[in-house]
Amino acid sequence: MAHIEDRWFNTINGPGRKITRVKTKLHGVGMRYRVRYTDPTTGRERKKSFPDRAKRAAENFLTSIESDKLRGTYIDPAAGQMLFRDFAETWLRTRRFDASTRESVEIRVRRHLYPYFGDRQLSSIKPGQIREWDAQMVDVIGPATRAVTFTHLRTILGAAVDDERIGKNPCSAKSVDPPRPDERQVDPWTLEQVRAIRAAIPARYQPMVDVGSGCGLRQGEIFGLAVEDIDFIGGWLHVRRQVKRVRSRLVFGLPKNDKERRIPLPESIADILAQHIAAVPPVAVTLPWEDPGKGKPVTANLVFTTTRKNAINRSDFNPDMWHPALKSAGIERSRATGMHALRHFYASALLDAGETIKALAAYLGHADPGFTLRVYTHLMPASEDRTRTAIDALFGHPKKPLTP
Repeated sequence: MAHIEDRWFNTINGPGRKITRVKTKLHGVGMRYRVRYTDPTTGRERKKSFPDRAKRAAENFLTSIESDKLRGTYIDPAAGQMLFRDFAETWLRTRRFDASTRESVEIRVRRHLYPYFGDRQLSSIKPGQIREWDAQMVDVIGPATRAVTFTHLRTILGAAVDDERIGKNPCSAKSVDPPRPDERQVDPWTLEQVRAIRAAIPARYQPMVDVGSGCGLRQGEIFGLAVEDIDFIGGWLHVRRQVKRVRSRLVFGLPKNDKERRIPLPESIADILAQHIAAVPPVAVTLPWEDPGKGKPVTANLVFTTTRKNAINRSDFNPDMWHPALKSAGIERSRATGMHALRHFYASALLDAGETIKALAAYLGHADPGFTLRVYTHLMPASEDRTRTAIDALFGHPKKPLTP
C-alpha cells in the first residue's frame, strides 16, 4: 500500500503502549522521506525520496500519484527522464516521411532544437523554456523556418504525451504563442516582365516559362513533366511527379502534398509544347522514386532535359539560367523572384478573369483553399465594383448617367 517512510526514525511501542520515535542509523544522512507506491502499469513498487523538512511535498506527491491512478492518467515519473535528444531520434526514425522531407526535418531538429533541448529530460521541459527558446531563435532563423521548427517541437512532445512519458504538451500551453511566418503580400509580375524573363533564357528552356506562367506548375513539376502527361486532345495537363534533390542526388517524387492533379491546358500552351517536342524530342530519364538509396527506379519521357539528356537539377539551372535572366530583365533577385513567381502570375491572371478560389486551389495543388484565399485575396477584383454592377443590372439602370 502506498505510504511515506521516515528513514531517520522508527516508531516503537514503549512502556504503557506509548508510541515513541527512535533514531535509525540513517539519521541525518541523505534524504529523509521516501514515498513508496505501486506502479499500476507494471505492478512494481516505485520510490521517490524527499529531504528533511519536505514532508508536505512528499504528501502532495503521494496524493497526486494516487489521484492520477484513480483517474487513469498515471504516468511513470521515470518515463519522463528520457532525454529529448534520445526521444527525438526515435521519433525521427519511426516517423513516416518521404526522403526529401525527412532530410529537411532532420536538419531543422538537429540544428535548431538539439542545442537548447537536446540534453534536457522530457519531464523538465516547461512552457517557459519553450518561450525562451522561441525568443532566442528570433535573431537566428527566419519567421517561416521558426514556425516550421516549432511545429516539429510540438509534434515531438505530442508523441511523448502519446507514449505516456509526459502528461501534457508544454507547446500547447496558453502562455505559448506559436510563431507564425510573415504574411508576405504577393506582387505578381506583369506580362511584360514574364516575356522579358522568357527572352533572356536559352531557347531550349523558354517553354518552361510558358508552362509555369500558363499552367501554374512548380519548378520541380516542370522539370518532371513527361510527354505522356500531356493530353493534347482533351486539353489537360496531368501533374504526376516532380524532380527533387535528396542528399544531393536527383529523384522522382509525387508533387507537393503527395497528390497528383490535372490542369486545363490552354491551346496556346499546347501549341508551344507541341513545337518544343518536335524541336527537342523527349528523353527517357530513369531516376529513383523518392529515396536515392532505396527508391525503385522509375522512367519518364521528360519534356525538358539538359543538353546532356539528363533531368534538370535546380542547383545548376537557377544560378546558370534563372538568375542571369532576372538580371537581364531588370528584376531584383530574391526569394520572391524564383520560378515560383510564375505561379503567382498564373494565379493573378485567373483571379482577374473571375476564376473561383476553389478551382484555383485545385489547379495550384494547394491542400487547403483557405491558404489560397489568404495568399491571393488582395488580387481578387474589388467587390465594390461587382456590387454596383450587379444591383444596376437588377434595376435596369442605364450605363450612362442621365445628368452630367
